Amino acid sequence: MKFSGTETYVATDDLTVAVNAAVTLERPLLVKGEPGTGKTELARQVAGALGLPIVEWHVKSTTKAQQGLYEYDAVSRLRDSQLGDERVHDVANYIRKGKLWQAFEADGKVVLLIDEIDKADIEFPNDLLQELDRMEFFVYETGETIRAKHRPIVIITSNNEKELPDAFLRRCFFHYIRFPEVEVLKQIVDVHFPGIKEGLLATALTQFYEIRETPGLKKKPSTSEVLDWLKLILAEDLAPEDLRRDPSSLLPKLHGALLKNEQDVALFERLAFLARGRG
Repeated sequence: MKFSGTETYVATDDLTVAVNAAVTLERPLLVKGEPGTGKTELARQVAGALGLPIVEWHVKSTTKAQQGLYEYDAVSRLRDSQLGDERVHDVANYIRKGKLWQAFEADGKVVLLIDEIDKADIEFPNDLLQELDRMEFFVYETGETIRAKHRPIVIITSNNEKELPDAFLRRCFFHYIRFPEVEVLKQIVDVHFPGIKEGLLATALTQFYEIRETPGLKKKPSTSEVLDWLKLILAEDLAPEDLRRDPSSLLPKLHGALLKNEQDVALFERLAFLARGRG
């Protein structure tokens, strides 16, 4: 069971090595990187390439680890008892299965995505240590132990918003997705926009990397944002010469696809003002 990328996802050699190492070791693959570098999509592509179903758990700031296992709906049970509902005699009727439970009880191997784990409370990763290690958990309300029929391929993503506990990191195989070099980014663009004119692509990517490398930029544009920008450029049928930046602001054409906050827009306007002053 080897992953080597797909027709719609360009995976670098070190990324494919990381995925296959995690599969071989049967350890969760922890993937970090800038937002928009394809971490979440990686899990979907791994599932597609290996012909496996995927179970996705998208973590929010309010998400608790217990929700990934199961939740006991005591309120519904109390209401049903007041109404004389026969369902109340079986507590299993009020157990809602979480994403880990769904992955554990699947009839075959699945890919389990735990997306943006760093959004949750700092204790969230530690609360899942035993369950991900032993691939089992205990349901106190019913007295049963849920064990994985087939060990899932676990892919965990993080945007590096907060540090993860050492005990959790020790149990993972780690990979950081670096922002792609020009040649790799060209391959990615070719997947999404085959046949794009070489001159237009070269001009656009040169400008894109200049923007990313601008000192003081609060949020660097990512892979997903350059793809959005190129889509707009093609939709507007712009030529390479149309992409020249306005000297009065230094902002790129259709800059709203690349710059996502007012501080970065103001930065380019300030740089243009300074350049005019020096001139």
